[in-house]
Amino acid sequence: MKIVIIGDGKVGHKLTLQLSEEDYDIVLIDQNAGKLKEALNQMDIFCITGNGVDVEVQKQADVPHADLVIACASTDEMNMLSCLLARRLGARHTIARVRNPIYYRQIDILKEDLHLSMVVNPELIAANEIARILLFPAASKVETFMKGRVELVEHVLREESLLEGLSLVEIYQKFQIKILVCAVKRGNEIYIPDGDFVLRKDDRLHIAAGHRELEMFFKSVGRKRVRVKKVLIFGGGNVCFYLASQLIQIGMQVKIIEKNKEKCEYLCEALPKATIIHGDATDHDLLLEEGIREADAVVALTGMDEENIITSLFAKTQGVNKIIAKVNEDSRAQMVEGLGIDSIISAKSAAADAIVNYVRARRNSYSSANVETIYRLLNGKVEAMEFIIKEECSFTNVPLKDLPTKPNHLIACIGRKRKIIIPGGDDHLEVGDSVIVVTKDHIINKFTDILA
Repeated sequence: MKIVIIGDGKVGHKLTLQLSEEDYDIVLIDQNAGKLKEALNQMDIFCITGNGVDVEVQKQADVPHADLVIACASTDEMNMLSCLLARRLGARHTIARVRNPIYYRQIDILKEDLHLSMVVNPELIAANEIARILLFPAASKVETFMKGRVELVEHVLREESLLEGLSLVEIYQKFQIKILVCAVKRGNEIYIPDGDFVLRKDDRLHIAAGHRELEMFFKSVGRKRVRVKKVLIFGGGNVCFYLASQLIQIGMQVKIIEKNKEKCEYLCEALPKATIIHGDATDHDLLLEEGIREADAVVALTGMDEENIITSLFAKTQGVNKIIAKVNEDSRAQMVEGLGIDSIISAKSAAADAIVNYVRARRNSYSSANVETIYRLLNGKVEAMEFIIKEECSFTNVPLKDLPTKPNHLIACIGRKRKIIIPGGDDHLEVGDSVIVVTKDHIINKFTDILA
């Protein structure tokens, strides 16, 4: 599959890195020769220095024969124009990154007129992810499958947890709730656990179940649901705008602190029900004055990872129960996990994952089990994928106990019509089922890749 990527920025670089690991034929276009040289040293790809909206540059990249062109340069206008030219030259599919809320409000028209296969808005994807966490504050991360019917949540075992010291079999027997612990991170080690796996303090669990079952489980282990009502947001960029719009709509009180006066004026007009404060979120006196101690949640969304980390740590010292920080740099995100901030969001990673999701779905559109959804967990070392079983084949109607899987692969959940099944050995797969598979350190392109 030949893929041309325009723009070696945060999203473009992350995307190129992920796709190059999966042996796609990648051509990367960027105007900065220095950045391309670094990319070339890091990955097995072909690079072209030039402007992505230049027809000659696109021809040099062999866009006329490309299966997919992905435009994620610095401006929305450049991305949309690049995709329009690529389609005119003969590219089969195009994806544009579009961030501006004004463009995004009319994206259906733009998508049709520009013949875009997909439009990605990293800030909106990140805002959706944060909103899910705020609606389920017991989790530090929430991903959804099967059109929202199944959730995969990340939960960190803190001190005095009722789960500490119990094996997974003991947990399932004790609580009798249909959940499945799919992956566990302990220190630097990651496990796809079996029933004998014993949990310890500070373990980072990934648990799959229906929403109702998850709520019952967290209630049973003493994590009473505390509804988030007051949210304090640092930084007034696009992620803030999309997030605040959602939170206000569901009845939360939102206060935004932004140091750019023009952004404050825009937010006052765009979000009349929010409280907008013109000030610096790193000013501790200002945060105390604006009621950080009374906030149910703090979301740090400034344009600097360091500011988000510092303000999040200050919020932690002030007793805020739910803290979410936007950290784009992967190495910083891993460092922050050890500081006790359990919810880390990366807009670039969310956008890259969404595009990889689309690419794999295109590649496997003719297989017996389509990839529907993909999430990369625990710094990309674990993947959770949803497959749709399209036709009768060798693995349908066979008891799972007779369906040998490779090590570090787990069938976590089955969706059949309106029923959610946490599978046991006697369960089986049928045509039409949605199946969630969790895998460690492996790239799966089709369902049969998990079979031994």
